[in-house]
Amino acid sequence: MEIKVLNAELKEQDCDVLVVGLWEKTENLSGVIASVDEALGELITNFVIKKDKFRGKYKETYLLQTYEKVPANKILIVGLGEKEKFTPNKLRELCAKIVKKVLSIKAKKICIDLGKLEFDPSISGQVVAEGALIGEYSFDKYKTDKDDDKAKVEEFVLVEKDSEKYNKLKVGIEKGVKIANAMTFARNLANEPAQWATPTRLAEIAKKIDGVKTKIYEKDEIEKMEMGAFLAVSKGSCEFPKFIHMKYIPQNPKKKIAIVGKGITFDSGGLDIKPASSMLTMKDDMSGAACVLAVMEYIKSFNPQVEVHGIIAACENMPGCAAYKPGDILTAKNKKTIEVDNTDAEGRLTLADALCYACELGVDEVIDIATLTGACMVALGSQAAGIMGNNQELIDKLIKIGDENGERYWQLPMYEEYFEGLKSDVADMKNTGARGGGASAAGIFLQKFVKDEIKWAHLDVAGVAFLEKPQKELIKGATGVGVRTLLNYIMAQ
Repeated sequence: MEIKVLNAELKEQDCDVLVVGLWEKTENLSGVIASVDEALGELITNFVIKKDKFRGKYKETYLLQTYEKVPANKILIVGLGEKEKFTPNKLRELCAKIVKKVLSIKAKKICIDLGKLEFDPSISGQVVAEGALIGEYSFDKYKTDKDDDKAKVEEFVLVEKDSEKYNKLKVGIEKGVKIANAMTFARNLANEPAQWATPTRLAEIAKKIDGVKTKIYEKDEIEKMEMGAFLAVSKGSCEFPKFIHMKYIPQNPKKKIAIVGKGITFDSGGLDIKPASSMLTMKDDMSGAACVLAVMEYIKSFNPQVEVHGIIAACENMPGCAAYKPGDILTAKNKKTIEVDNTDAEGRLTLADALCYACELGVDEVIDIATLTGACMVALGSQAAGIMGNNQELIDKLIKIGDENGERYWQLPMYEEYFEGLKSDVADMKNTGARGGGASAAGIFLQKFVKDEIKWAHLDVAGVAFLEKPQKELIKGATGVGVRTLLNYIMAQ
């Protein structure tokens, strides 16, 4: 789909569908919709609003024939809801809904002008582009009965007759297209089956990223770096582990940030094996890694003056004959020892060594993103991810930027008392503790592998990385969570 902006008037456009917006409880039409209504001989006023009682509730739609009164074939009227409650996030979601609607009638070119909105046109352009491309997304790579005649929107055109707003929309669209494409990159990776998205494949993808220096550490090199926790998790699989380090380095960086993504390409639970039903979507346990790869793939196109290190400890967690066992004692890169209480708490073990490595790079901040705990999923469901860390300013910034870009994060406590359940009789700590407060206990565990002087935030995205049913602008499956937040956070530095 090509997304562009046109400096013109909406009613004059020759296309399959014109899209206009109607605020809820509107009594007298004004602006763009009034102009279109006038060209239609007041069809919207007399038939849509008065006769059919269309009230403009949020995401409500009404499809109207034009009877050749304007060049377009049809008019789609979309409800904007209450004006005071309309936000950029609602606009993004609405545009995804619009694309799905016009796909159902096989429209190829649509022109849209929703009228005067209460936020900057550059923001409008960004979220419209994101919403349209998110709404178009599907993952049908492995379907043999592909419909060659499947409807596709070829052109999604924002129409704006004000020249100043037009220029700002162009800037916003360019940014939104890049972010949406980065999300698609991450979603495709996380939707791939584990037989394809192996640690080796992730390493190959990382090596092909332009504008980024990439080093792949093989098993023997990982052993030399003494990453005993990461290596233990990989032992039960025939797939070799890969430790991936990507570097984006501008000429004069203002800051140095490391982003660490959990890269378990399939999680069986190890010897503490999961129930069969719980394994069905465990291909998504590398959603954090997919996010990091997507950020590193697209970061050069934004040219931020920030040095960014993308780090992934990639492996499978399998119950093979050499698998690590409950009761084993592991030594992490920083020499801390860990008693294995449960082999299905493997993500924090791989992250422990990755965080140690990140803290040795001389960075100012470390942000990790991981499908880490079922406890976070139970606590927050699929509406928000958990966030913790050792620096409130960093946490607040990530929450704010996430919220502005359609990704919610809810701060969970990191009281030192949560470590009580992780205490071991034979090692420095266990990898799991008491059942209650599991997400916070995992955060406390990870903190033991982060240097105190380095700002750190942990994003637990277990509940939001993969959806069992459509939600807001997203369909069932991988969501590409974290891409919007991390890219916008890096650009804001």
